[in-house]
Amino acid sequence: MPTDIHNTACGLAALSICESMLLAMGDLKLLGESDAIGVISDAASAHRGAGSTADEKAMHLAVAAILDRIISGGNSIRRP
Repeated sequence: MPTDIHNTACGLAALSICESMLLAMGDLKLLGESDAIGVISDAASAHRGAGSTADEKAMHLAVAAILDRIISGGNSIRRP
């Protein structure tokens, strides 16, 4: 398997695990909707200022954009 596909698969697996954990924590009433959104928002903010090269900065901004879409789309948050 080429490295870029392997890295992409690893990233998708990690995202799936995190989304499942946020949903489970919400179902168990350990984390409210605003708290779950806060976790994702904090992660996005951390990526917005990260990276030292142009390529690293572009990658981190792409990560932040994905996290912003998760917030707006509600993937990790069960909404009524």
